[in-house]
Amino acid sequence: MSGILIVDDSKTSRKLLRELLEDNGFTIIGEAENGEEGYQMYKSLKPDLVTMDITMPRMDGIECLSLIRHADENAKVIMITAAGQREKMVEALKRGAEDFLTKPFDANRVIETVKEVLDMG
Repeated sequence: MSGILIVDDSKTSRKLLRELLEDNGFTIIGEAENGEEGYQMYKSLKPDLVTMDITMPRMDGIECLSLIRHADENAKVIMITAAGQREKMVEALKRGAEDFLTKPFDANRVIETVKEVLDMG
């Protein structure tokens, strides 16, 4: 099964995503709490998919997305946003995000989106 890297400054969000994805047969190979850490982990772990929060300290998700896509144009990244961040979401999609999910998570939508993105390519 595919390896997924979760990048989110919220410990609760990382835990919810990890449990939801693992319960549906996915493997979580790493967790990062900011974009800087997420980029370093992406380079070392080479995950099949990254879930990335947009708003984080030290380096936000959009900047991290840009670095990851620059390093690997085939990287698959699903952005995670709170409601009301439409402009940031549009920017993330322009920079190469595959799709996005909103908080609070809808379990079916999370699994459906992850499966769709991993089946691409």
